[in-house]
Amino acid sequence: MTYSTEKKMQSDDSEPPAKRSHTDFQSAQLAAYKGSDLELKCINTIRVLAADMVEKANSGHPGAPMGCAPMAHVLWSSLASGGVGRAHSASNPEWWNRDRFVLSNGHACALQYIMLHLSGYEDCSMEQLKLFRQVGSHTPGHPENFCTKGVEVCTGPLGQGISNAVGLAIAAKHLGATYNTPDFPNIISNKTYVICGDGCLQEGVSGEACSLAGHLGLGDLIVLYDDNKITIDGSTDLAFTEDVNKRFEAYGWHVQTVNDVANGLGDLRQAIEAAKKVTDKPSLIKIRTEIGYGSPSKQGSASSHGAPLGSSEVVAVKSRLYGMDPDKSFHVPDDVAAYYKQQAAEAEEMRVTWDAVYLKYKHALPDKAAELERRFKHELPEGVFDNLPTFIFGKDKANATRKFSEACLNAVAPKLPELMGGSADLTGSNCCQIKGSPDFQKDTPEGTTIRFGVREHAMAAICNGMFAYGAFRPFCATFLQFAGYALGAMRLSALSKFGVIYIMTHDSIGLGEDGPTHQPVEMLESLRAMPNMNVFRAADANEMAAAYQIALLSVHTPTVICCTRANVSPLENSSRVNAMKGAYTVVEAEGDGTPDLVLVATGSEVWRCVDAAKALQSDHSIRTRVVSMPCQELFLQQDEEYRKSVLPGNIPTLSVEASSEHGWHRFAHAQIGLTRFGMSGPLEQLYMKFGFGAENVASKGKDLVDFYKQRGVDVPDLNARPTFVNFQGNDH
Repeated sequence: MTYSTEKKMQSDDSEPPAKRSHTDFQSAQLAAYKGSDLELKCINTIRVLAADMVEKANSGHPGAPMGCAPMAHVLWSSLASGGVGRAHSASNPEWWNRDRFVLSNGHACALQYIMLHLSGYEDCSMEQLKLFRQVGSHTPGHPENFCTKGVEVCTGPLGQGISNAVGLAIAAKHLGATYNTPDFPNIISNKTYVICGDGCLQEGVSGEACSLAGHLGLGDLIVLYDDNKITIDGSTDLAFTEDVNKRFEAYGWHVQTVNDVANGLGDLRQAIEAAKKVTDKPSLIKIRTEIGYGSPSKQGSASSHGAPLGSSEVVAVKSRLYGMDPDKSFHVPDDVAAYYKQQAAEAEEMRVTWDAVYLKYKHALPDKAAELERRFKHELPEGVFDNLPTFIFGKDKANATRKFSEACLNAVAPKLPELMGGSADLTGSNCCQIKGSPDFQKDTPEGTTIRFGVREHAMAAICNGMFAYGAFRPFCATFLQFAGYALGAMRLSALSKFGVIYIMTHDSIGLGEDGPTHQPVEMLESLRAMPNMNVFRAADANEMAAAYQIALLSVHTPTVICCTRANVSPLENSSRVNAMKGAYTVVEAEGDGTPDLVLVATGSEVWRCVDAAKALQSDHSIRTRVVSMPCQELFLQQDEEYRKSVLPGNIPTLSVEASSEHGWHRFAHAQIGLTRFGMSGPLEQLYMKFGFGAENVASKGKDLVDFYKQRGVDVPDLNARPTFVNFQGNDH
């Protein structure tokens, strides 16, 4: 469906709008809005506030907010005022059934902050608008969910927001199917609205996510596509000429076009109302806009995208747009403020009405209500860890840690309905199927197994959206090497403080014959380099149980659980409790006194170090301690006394990990690791070739001890180095 009935400003004059006189421009605006002068004034207020914010910050993106202002106005207006009637609450921004809004083109965040300000959200006061992009403000340069109430997800990297929105829509559809009843059909009934731009739809992650959204029939997802035909480099004709509508129709979306939004709202309203009625498909509304609308010299130009307009240009914008005062900055006219106050009040009334219904629901269905409340609080049910398996050395047989992961996943799942997720088409290989869990599909939204398809990046971004919704602990799985496809979204998990659980199998050269394209030499260190990310590489089944306990307890930190394809046996002294400290001694040196050598390893290399320690003692009388370090991040959080008790620092220490050596220098004096990519071949042959066999570990351990003895020098104390903390306090 294409809407093009609105009168365009150029219809009676061949001169482009940007070149018209201020008076003519205002007259044309008023004529196009057909008497809705207050709404026009509201939209123009949004535009000039965006220009003011960017100008004062001396950085930012004024163009998109000025072009998208009509969309935002309609999204924040009530049904009674001709808007979409979006449910939200300034007094309770985390109200469960609010309609979610995602600004996928996050560089346009001035638009979102302005709408939150006009709607009464405390974090976006006028003072905060004036502090746009300043250190410690609630109005950072791109939206941050942990910084600004009313912001659902961190956006900025293009394509992430619309992909998060797919996760938000999945969450709503599943919760509604699970907790709504015939008597209470609207406990969870919200919609998810998105504004996205040309850049978002060029990113591959959005294509992955939108393809899946169409397959799943997410009818409560409505995307407003800001088709301004401008990118940083210039016109989209340079690189983006496909038929977006046909692409989305092929995805299975309901698609409409609004040819002109700058000059009247009727077509946009009609399109949104039509989208709301389509319940079996997500909707895309392609809306033709002009970037920098109202700027005499920069409207429709890339020059309005990512830089202040300039003080004289801002004055000209205010002179040009109906109802604006060129002598005032950061000004909201009284009638505009009153209009949005009324819209917010009507939205608030929707929450009040819902609250009354929920009280009845809670009385009628106390168990359902209690579970829903627990889930939204991210509280774990009592006894959730009771069934985590304990494995005994010498009794339980060897197996791959991916199989131990599967056992742990299925041990906690029966008590955790919020545990929902799946694999990027590797369910059997990743061992991540929850037994008895049906698929989440278009016609079975109550299912908790998501078939993500071969879409690693979207998978991670969708899980971010699900976590952002609340009431979910999403998990997703692939081979560790393919985390590289998902890194953009995984980074946002960490930044956003979303406790997504990543199950990453085939975690080293130990996957064998598939070769270096699949062997994750650099990936462990890439993930460990991310702040607020726990990377857990378990050595055996007991450590894997620790990984799951840590993952579920870490609500605001994502966890990567790395799993082997190769079999490992339970270690004699492995411990779930000790593994939760990040590192601990699994084999102590024989006899009394200080060890001669410390071997520190992770995952499938730990038992090889155990064998090496035995050889060092029997063949060379080198008393060797073996430390398992499943999670560096957790170990570094322990107090100094504990850390030194495990890794004294002044004893020759050798790290062993079938991955990059990077990052181990802080823990060990020397490393056995990889400085090149792997190769194809049987596992044991590869381990021997690259030096991870017990015999070579023992040899290198002896060499390290001899190195310091022969030189007659003290072993450098790795714990004696200073640590500087350059940032104190909270983010905001």
